[in-house]
Amino acid sequence: MDDLDAAARQEALRRLDVLVGEWAVEAEFAGLPPSVGHSVFEWTLDGQFLLQRTRAPKPAPDSMAIVAVVPEAGGEYTYHYYDSRGVVRLYSMTFADGVWRLLREAPDFSPLSFRQRFTGQVGDDGNTIHGVWDRSADDSAAWEKDIVFTYRRSE
Repeated sequence: MDDLDAAARQEALRRLDVLVGEWAVEAEFAGLPPSVGHSVFEWTLDGQFLLQRTRAPKPAPDSMAIVAVVPEAGGEYTYHYYDSRGVVRLYSMTFADGVWRLLREAPDFSPLSFRQRFTGQVGDDGNTIHGVWDRSADDSAAWEKDIVFTYRRSE
């Protein structure tokens, strides 16, 4: 890896620092009262990957995700997701200007029975993230709000 690639990689990793820490996660599922879970983001493997571990608000499954920089994609990331149901998914991810986006539109380790996207906005103080998961049955279907998440820094 040349110095330019290493510098771009380090900049992409540095942008994720705002996520590092412990978060209370409140979820709003349609027709259910809000529920609260817990999520921790921490650097792993000498700071080359960001690990997210989540004790999910019910009825969502507990999960783990590993965020990796995609060097050839100019600061984009992959978000490798694993959960307590045995589901494995791969999302494309961006994180810029306080906006966190995840997108899954193709089958990967799991069949694609619906498309998913997440958009989260980091608050000005860096201690809240308001986000929405949307889903769509297929390429021609409109996106529909699925779950609303609010992360609040708890440390």
